[in-house]
Amino acid sequence: MNVLKWDHNLQIRLVGEALFNLFFWMYFPFITVYFSHALGNSIAGMLMMVPPIMSTFGNLIGGGLADRVGRRPIMLLGAIIQTVMFVSLALSPSIWLDYFSFMGISLGTALYSPPSAAMVADLTPEKERRQVFATFTTANNIGAVLGPALGAILFFHYKSELLWTCAIVLLTYSVVIFFKIHETKPAVTDEKSDAPLTRQLFRGLWTKFSIIFTDRVFGLYILAGVFAIITIMQLDLHLAVYVMNHVPAQPLIAWNHWSFKLSSSEVFGWLLGLNGLMFVVLVLPISSWLKNWRERNILLLSCFLSGVGTFAVGLNSNIWYLFFVTIIFTLGEIVRSPVTQSFVSNYAPEHSRGLYLGASNLQFTIGRFLAPISVFLSAWVPPMGIFSILLFFALVGMSLYYYLFKIYAVN
Repeated sequence: MNVLKWDHNLQIRLVGEALFNLFFWMYFPFITVYFSHALGNSIAGMLMMVPPIMSTFGNLIGGGLADRVGRRPIMLLGAIIQTVMFVSLALSPSIWLDYFSFMGISLGTALYSPPSAAMVADLTPEKERRQVFATFTTANNIGAVLGPALGAILFFHYKSELLWTCAIVLLTYSVVIFFKIHETKPAVTDEKSDAPLTRQLFRGLWTKFSIIFTDRVFGLYILAGVFAIITIMQLDLHLAVYVMNHVPAQPLIAWNHWSFKLSSSEVFGWLLGLNGLMFVVLVLPISSWLKNWRERNILLLSCFLSGVGTFAVGLNSNIWYLFFVTIIFTLGEIVRSPVTQSFVSNYAPEHSRGLYLGASNLQFTIGRFLAPISVFLSAWVPPMGIFSILLFFALVGMSLYYYLFKIYAVN
């Protein structure tokens, strides 16, 4: 797969989205800390529950409008909203305006995402979609790895400069979208109507929403994804709590009387680093290795690796053993990543691709919302009990995926 042979749209967006994601991850991991310091943990916690809900509606509306109006105008709208909100955040004299601006950024991102993914699917042959989506995932993950390291310094010491840079990068990218990106929405013949355009748009969206939420196969796909995501999300949740409380300080390397020792928190940091490094290095090659696998088998393998790997964390506290099981459950997350978008792109009707891609994010929203239940239960249930529950969730996800592909023949 040669990036130089891609459509011009994809080449521009790969660079633009990679650059923006780098800056996004310089501020995003620290925004909760910022609100916690200003408003207290309780208020900040409640406030941070709102943007994901807003993003869910933004994804649905963005995907639906992308199918009706076009990919390019909705991407441009999302990018402009983010630009304006970054300027507002940089100029804000109030913590509440900061929060309003952050919600606006979340909305703009949610509107942009479905038409962006739909454009990739529009321009890519079905057999190449996994690898193209994997390339975009790799570019985004480079930002997710480098961004927090840079943001730890820039956000707290040069916050205004960082936010202005984000605004300038997004403004530049918006201009590029306007002048260089061409529309890719498949041509469909809409029924003629004398109703106003706004009413036609919302009537069309309502019709599509009713169809998508009664789609049995797609509903099973979302439900299976929720169970899978609950397990996959645990690195930042129960695994963090477990490592901090149950993994002792220990040497990483020891030689005679010399040793390089890591505390519990440092062990967790190394596990996070390994997880991020694997995503950057392995998404593309693994996607290439598995390009001839059926999507069913990849999703089943993902659930198995993430479930078994997560469960195995509780069996031993040796750091090298933890590195090994981190590799296992991270591979479960990696093999899944490009397939989720390619499956929806291939399954969705061409004229509703944007809406289906937007609605597919429900599995991540619901999964992230339910995933912290492991931390809640850990107050009463011992660690191996929690890890057993997480393994059970992964197996439920496997069963649902198996049933899904049994009623929907792929290949």
